[in-house]
Amino acid sequence: MAESTKSDAGFPRGQAMLLAHTVDYQKGSIVSRTVIDKKSGTVTLFAFDEGQGLSEHTAPFDALVCIIEGEAQITISGTPRSVQEGEMLIMPANEPHALRAVKRFKMMLVMIRE
Repeated sequence: MAESTKSDAGFPRGQAMLLAHTVDYQKGSIVSRTVIDKKSGTVTLFAFDEGQGLSEHTAPFDALVCIIEGEAQITISGTPRSVQEGEMLIMPANEPHALRAVKRFKMMLVMIRE
């Protein structure tokens, strides 16, 4: 495939892809793969092995989480929520949030900065 037909992150432009096949699990780890990285925002795919997570943190922008497969516990401002395959959740800007894999899961994180 010609270089001009690939995104900066190496994904083919104009070609359908299965989300679940774009990032792989790694035992005992969290794997991330950037799809789009622009000044205006990012799209990142993640694969969390069971029991893995991200500790509580904040972000200055809303973030959209779409669960591709599996199940995550997403805690926002101290309130845990179960989010499963096919569901999405908006994590509000400037509110503390954390993620943990109840079962291993894959997600797409979309953050718009503008």
